[in-house]
Amino acid sequence: MEVFHRIVELQNQLFNDRKQGKSVGLVPTMGALHEGHASLVEKSVKDNDITVVSIFVNPTQFNDPKDLSSYPRDLDADCKLLESVGADYVFAPSVEEMYPTPDTRHFEFPPVTTVMEGAHRPGHFNGVCQVVSRLFYIVRPDRAYFGEKDWQQIAVVKAMVKSLGLKVNIVECPIVRDGDGLARSSRNALLSPDERKIAPNIFKALKDSLDYAKTHSLKETHDHVVGQINAIDGLEVEYFAIVDGNTLQDVSDWNDSPYIVGCITVYCGARPVRLIDHIKYKD
Repeated sequence: MEVFHRIVELQNQLFNDRKQGKSVGLVPTMGALHEGHASLVEKSVKDNDITVVSIFVNPTQFNDPKDLSSYPRDLDADCKLLESVGADYVFAPSVEEMYPTPDTRHFEFPPVTTVMEGAHRPGHFNGVCQVVSRLFYIVRPDRAYFGEKDWQQIAVVKAMVKSLGLKVNIVECPIVRDGDGLARSSRNALLSPDERKIAPNIFKALKDSLDYAKTHSLKETHDHVVGQINAIDGLEVEYFAIVDGNTLQDVSDWNDSPYIVGCITVYCGARPVRLIDHIKYKD
């Protein structure tokens, strides 16, 4: 496995690979890798001749400087994991390498960028589109792999790919969970032992609501999930949106759409750590 810090060096290597007819998969990450990321890499290794994993904590998608500064970073540990699952190249650029000049491009794809995370984290998805589009231009992958935990992000990236006319296939990969149900996330590393014990209650409430929803209205289900989580000391729901899985717009009745997803963001602990998850009620 080779590690590249410069764009031109990675591109030269990929140019030689493509001359040999090799296909390229890209797994964009912000590091602090875990088994969820490993599953994306393993899928890419299976699908492609070459797998590139980018490790870059992108400043333009953080609207909270404290969140950016506290985001976990450990390149050596990340590289060890990536080598163990068969990645070919790691691209770990500096901020100056990725943004030699400020990126002034503005991306907006309503309604998918304006609800939920888009509403609660202004500018977040613009930053996501800036860095992902740049990675796509640098690597020119045949396929790019994203985890379903960041479910809204996938919808945004797909909208961006369509808008820009990029020739890359977006591959969605299932959430990887710990045995107690907590979705694997880089942010989990920020949880204290006590916070880690209560965090699985987020998915427990979502999972329990699948049965509850069979005999209750959509609003009752919404309020039940929020109340169950907020009743636990150390957890506070920022939002719980039950939406059409295609448009990401709120629905008010279970019959409003054949594809309904509940998306939740919860603050955990005193710092706090912001955790996201979702559940599919109809798909």
